[in-house]
Amino acid sequence: MKSYLITDPKYYTDNPQTFGDTLSDILRKHKVDYACFRDKSSSNLDELIKTFVNICKKLDINNILINSYIDLAIKHKANGVHLTSSQFGEIAKAKDAGLFVVISCHSIDDINKAKTLGADAVTYSPVFDTPDKGKPIGLEALDMAKNEVAGIMIFALGGIITKEQIDSIKQTKADGFASIRYFV
Repeated sequence: MKSYLITDPKYYTDNPQTFGDTLSDILRKHKVDYACFRDKSSSNLDELIKTFVNICKKLDINNILINSYIDLAIKHKANGVHLTSSQFGEIAKAKDAGLFVVISCHSIDDINKAKTLGADAVTYSPVFDTPDKGKPIGLEALDMAKNEVAGIMIFALGGIITKEQIDSIKQTKADGFASIRYFV
């Protein structure tokens, strides 16, 4: 099962030194297959992304993604981009740039659309209860999505904060899990 870390300034801050120290500590404690820089509020994104990419490379993270910002992913030589559920129209642009593409999905129709448009992977959420994200889809829906849509990686996302939850996801056909809070 693949693990996918997603950052958030609420837990990592927008101070480059503190951000870098926090990220380094977390990546040393957890085996991570994918790491995504996600920050929708800081004014110093370039500096934070540069720190993020450098630390990930130094710690041998092979799948480095930037959330939402295709141009910043290209500029900072990230491997990929994690698009939001409102960015389906940008999948082709990201693929044309040679990026690995993950997109946020909330239904099987979304997952089918992502596959048709050429995305490499999706996050399917929220699997568990998480603040302000609506009713959880649950583990059965995660399995159903994997049964109905072959040929695309599906990461469980949403409310994943315990080892027990990860163990329950391992019992499904999901390719992995993605989380912000589990890693911090």
